[in-house]
Amino acid sequence: MGTTFSVGLLCAFLFSFSASAEVLCALGSGASSYDAKADERPTGDAMQLAGRMNAALSPTCSPKCPQIAIFRNATAPNAMLVVTADQAKFVYAPQFFTAVYDKYGDGAIIAIIAHEYGHALDEVYPASWMKSGWTPELRADAWAGCALARSDLSLNDLTEALTAVSKYPPSGHAGAQPSWALRLPALQLGYVHCGGSGPKFGSAVKQ
Repeated sequence: MGTTFSVGLLCAFLFSFSASAEVLCALGSGASSYDAKADERPTGDAMQLAGRMNAALSPTCSPKCPQIAIFRNATAPNAMLVVTADQAKFVYAPQFFTAVYDKYGDGAIIAIIAHEYGHALDEVYPASWMKSGWTPELRADAWAGCALARSDLSLNDLTEALTAVSKYPPSGHAGAQPSWALRLPALQLGYVHCGGSGPKFGSAVKQ
């Protein structure tokens, strides 16, 4: 059984996408190899970082924040958001989280979870401050930027988080994969909108 994170009401709209499982977004290839029967309870470290992400974003959406179950699964394509008839869930491959954490640190994991959670959040709390015409992936990136702004990261941690996000582009919604040149402004807008410093963000971006 997975563990649920995020406060707020369950979102019935999210659960109406499909009677069967649908991958809304994945940060790796091979989503077809995902086996839901291999879902396992997340580790304490993953839940602690998911809790930090939740604390960062819940003030924005409360009391309408969607609840998402979190699982670890070695068959998952890095990290993914899956919606079924009765559940929305974030699934991560433990080997992926370990590699990202070891190389990029806490902020990278927070940003990755926030991007996937951003897809769910966007369905129940579409933000007027985001640019019209943005794809779902860019909107999810903006929510990730918001979470980073509220996570009290050092400049180095922010740099590492943004580097990690750039290394694992999302693939969802008909396989759309926006370029980093489009993703970076979305991340920055979310970061600044949620109280982060624009100059600090700019300094964190590796050239």
